[in-house]
Amino acid sequence: MRHETDPDPVLGLRPVRSGHDLPSAADVVIIGGGIAGVSAAWHLARRGFSVVICEKGRIGAEQSGRNWGWCRFTLRHPAEIPLMRQSMQDWRDPEVFGSLDTGFRTTGIAYLTGRNPGDEALYQSWLKSVEAFGIGSRMLSAREIAQKIPGAAVPPSGAVWTETDGCAEPGRAAPAIALAAQGLGARIMTDCAVRSIETSAGAVSAVITEKGRIACAAVLLAGGIWSRRFLGNCGIDLPMLSVMGSVGITTPLAGAPEVSVAGRRFGWRKRLDGGYVVSQADATIFDLTPDSFRLLGDFRPMIATGLKTLRLRLGWHFVEEARLPRRWNADEITPFERCRIAAPAPNEKVLREARQCLSQAWPVFAATRPAGSWGGYIDVSPDAMPVIGAASQIPGLFLATGLSGHGFGLGPGAGRLAADLLTGAAPVVDPAAFSPGRFARFAASRPRASA
Repeated sequence: MRHETDPDPVLGLRPVRSGHDLPSAADVVIIGGGIAGVSAAWHLARRGFSVVICEKGRIGAEQSGRNWGWCRFTLRHPAEIPLMRQSMQDWRDPEVFGSLDTGFRTTGIAYLTGRNPGDEALYQSWLKSVEAFGIGSRMLSAREIAQKIPGAAVPPSGAVWTETDGCAEPGRAAPAIALAAQGLGARIMTDCAVRSIETSAGAVSAVITEKGRIACAAVLLAGGIWSRRFLGNCGIDLPMLSVMGSVGITTPLAGAPEVSVAGRRFGWRKRLDGGYVVSQADATIFDLTPDSFRLLGDFRPMIATGLKTLRLRLGWHFVEEARLPRRWNADEITPFERCRIAAPAPNEKVLREARQCLSQAWPVFAATRPAGSWGGYIDVSPDAMPVIGAASQIPGLFLATGLSGHGFGLGPGAGRLAADLLTGAAPVVDPAAFSPGRFARFAASRPRASA
């Protein structure tokens, strides 16, 4: 796991000013400055709560800044659709995030047929499952594809399409929301890892950071791939693994499609600078680690169904993960200080293949040149659904993690829902599908004694 003190400059990540003096107390401490964490901070601060975001590295520097930038309904699990609808509203609403410099715009997204065997039947089944939500997704004919996405060497026979899908710029979005939260009074501490949670009578009473103690009544853990390790030190066993995605960007290209597309061994999204994100939707790498074997029973169904798209790899990452401590005291250096920003090297073979397949399918893209690439680790739950809700083992501890590759577009809604649950407000959507307690391993775990 390559790590840095600063994010790769090719990400174009906007800087967010950190506070200098650690607050002694807050109503809520949020662990993690990704899209869900900063969105929750914005909602909490707007409601009058004092909030501190503690980010071990930089705001948005891990997967929130390393994804494709898609914000989609298309092929999303039906249980996520209500939360995605709220996210789309928040992306667009000028009273929420619509007036911020997130780069959000509506482009439409198409998943072409021919990506995998049987995908047209899968698309039709999905359309039927979400019909009641009225999101407007439908199948496109070859003629409609040629009109919406002209220039194909061989016009695809069909695609599942959602007109209202869109995208935002990962390098801008989380920082823009964090800056807006700062404007509402939230405090942001970067290079400030939380080491442990302190409890009193079994409930949250403070967090211990590398820079000192913050008294608080509630904690929201929005730590992405690090959430399982943090909770494990508390004695709570959250089944979660990570997979690695690779992203490449191109030089600007005039006259190419505005629509975002996933095809066979390629996918694209136009960036605001006129270049394109180019990668593969079905080429994530599953690095085998010690947790891969610990959690094999939990993830067996996902691994079995994903063997056609997951690329298993056993290498140095296994050793790196094994070396990171799983238990520590509040006065000890933690894994989060050893690795400020997880920045894996991208799989250039995957990206070369994506560029080649794209240029063959849409010859206009042959004029582009690579302009940069990066890798990112994605936190994945056993059912590929977000984990949002209370950790009942420690009153006052809440989770917003395990977003499973859907988290960028879903982030605004995930943060809003977490803020609702934390404050006791009526939840914006039914949270039952996202409850941490749905995992038997999690429900059976018991917390360690307070630090």
